[in-house]
Amino acid sequence: MALNLKEKYKKEIVKDLTTKNSYKNVHQVPRVDKIVINMGMGEAMSDSKFLDAGLSELKLITGQKPIITRAKKSIATYKIRKDGPIGAVVTLRGQRMYDFLSKLINFILPRIRDFRGVSNKSFDGRGNYNLGLKEINIFPEIITDKVVDTRGMDIAIVTTAKTNEEAKDLLAALGMPFKK
Repeated sequence: MALNLKEKYKKEIVKDLTTKNSYKNVHQVPRVDKIVINMGMGEAMSDSKFLDAGLSELKLITGQKPIITRAKKSIATYKIRKDGPIGAVVTLRGQRMYDFLSKLINFILPRIRDFRGVSNKSFDGRGNYNLGLKEINIFPEIITDKVVDTRGMDIAIVTTAKTNEEAKDLLAALGMPFKK
């Protein structure tokens, strides 16, 4: 029987990382805290159907209602007005977070054309990992015939790790396919 990602973390990964990094306490072992998924939709200012389509696609992908992000200030060059809708964000925690991470690692990333692994350089210096997807059509929940406009998303995996090396060990143990 296959373990889900949360059970695998508790039963196997904690023991492996404790021995590898010689932690004195189980609570020192880094863990995934949350996953933040952001989808920028600048064209939503001019046409609300882009925003509605993006919100419904993000809800299908994550299983959670997204929050509309609004512009902090006006930018005339991009035709953005203050407090106008410019995107959507979802924060996943708990079981939904582990389910999304498992789906991302096992099904979504291998479906990317010419995929050779995710970058080793996308850590922020504090143990968090950022990943950008150019198309959301690779998610099985999205029906490509109904997609209004191809858009991408940013995925931030926030961990409790103190350094990039600890975070990379954690994500590699969870199954994240890093470039060799």
